[in-house]
Amino acid sequence: QVQLVESGGGLVQIGGSLRLSCAVSQSLFSIDTLAWYRQAPGKQRELVAASPRTGSRYYADSVRGRFLVTRDNAQNTVYLQMNSLEAEDTAVYYCNAKGRIGIEPFDYWGQGTQVTVSS
Repeated sequence: QVQLVESGGGLVQIGGSLRLSCAVSQSLFSIDTLAWYRQAPGKQRELVAASPRTGSRYYADSVRGRFLVTRDNAQNTVYLQMNSLEAEDTAVYYCNAKGRIGIEPFDYWGQGTQVTVSS
């Protein structure tokens, strides 16, 4: 089982920055896609950014140009650098890992970290 532990959330002013971290319990080379999702109160969980093991990174239109997802394979950690934060970015942010063990797919979530952007 893959364990994901997020950290780095908090309270920040509009226009500020935060960096979220997701520590993964196994080598990132075994994971096809690492992604960040968020869920705001009363809204559905949405994909924010994704980092596939190969291929281009994905960003939601609402965060493209402001957020950056990166992997540190040596530290088994994926980051989400969030800049120029807006009030609409307020949400619980979740780390997600998808891949396969043999032919069996897996899909794991972290516990989430709260990001609050205020004036």
